[in-house]
Amino acid sequence: MNKLLEIKNLNLFFGEYQALYNINLVLNKGEMHALAGESGCGKTITAMSVMRLLPKSAIIKSGEIFFDEENLLNYKEKQMREIRGNKIALIPQDPMTSLNPLYTVGNQLIESIRAHSHVSHHQARRKAKEVLDLVKIPDKDNKLNLYPHEFSGGMKQRIIISMALATNAKLIIADEPTTALDVTIQKQIMDLIDEIKKEFGTTILLISHDLALVSNYADTISVMYSGHIVEEAPAEIFFKNPLHPYSNALLNSLPSRNPALKLNTIEGAPPSISEKIEGCKFHPRCEYCDSKICTTTQPKLEEKGVNHFSACLIK
Repeated sequence: MNKLLEIKNLNLFFGEYQALYNINLVLNKGEMHALAGESGCGKTITAMSVMRLLPKSAIIKSGEIFFDEENLLNYKEKQMREIRGNKIALIPQDPMTSLNPLYTVGNQLIESIRAHSHVSHHQARRKAKEVLDLVKIPDKDNKLNLYPHEFSGGMKQRIIISMALATNAKLIIADEPTTALDVTIQKQIMDLIDEIKKEFGTTILLISHDLALVSNYADTISVMYSGHIVEEAPAEIFFKNPLHPYSNALLNSLPSRNPALKLNTIEGAPPSISEKIEGCKFHPRCEYCDSKICTTTQPKLEEKGVNHFSACLIK
């Protein structure tokens, strides 16, 4: 498979505090790559680094981000505006607040299409209907004339996905795309994203804290903890044989349909960006911690099996 996106040794700071540590990530064309971990671990800021939509206080001190073999960190803002939407699209986290309540859905979808392609209003409206068909929204002529508050959360998310499809983007970044939705709607949205991947060969970067959801769709899993990627593997291998203690803890904390089984939790909380921890960042919460090694040495991400990488000094 050919690489579409490659992040190399990305180090990002907020002032004096480091948020991302030597992030290395490869997305192959046509795959769904899940970036998983607890809130605050660095998933979204990694994705926003690709989009170059970072807060002013964020500074990338080193690293490279290659998209279609071009380093996006060398692009000027005008060049990035051509990339965003056209080649890299974003499905944001909350569909409830991602659409402007003052304009109809049709107006927003048509303007989005026209902003990224040189077409007339009539052509853009026709394209809008086509993408609404793709995301399985019925009665499209009527739906284009409605306002966001007239749609359910799941329907709003479908409209946002249709905006990503309208420009034929090569890469879609789906940032917790099902967080605000009911469980049954979550599956519908993920099935839709999976269909898009398979039908159009679109590459998907899926940001999620929900490994149960990820397990049914992702081709590759990367697990983040406190700004580090601590494990990466093909999904099938990862779920059969997780290597990193944090990955094991995450999987063991998933709810079970068997009420007799106790729900496990991970003791403690992820460290804040300003908290300085020597050695492995996970060691204060790790049941396998060796006080002589884990508290003094930062583990490197190393290949422990075929295409299976882990950053642990013990396992």
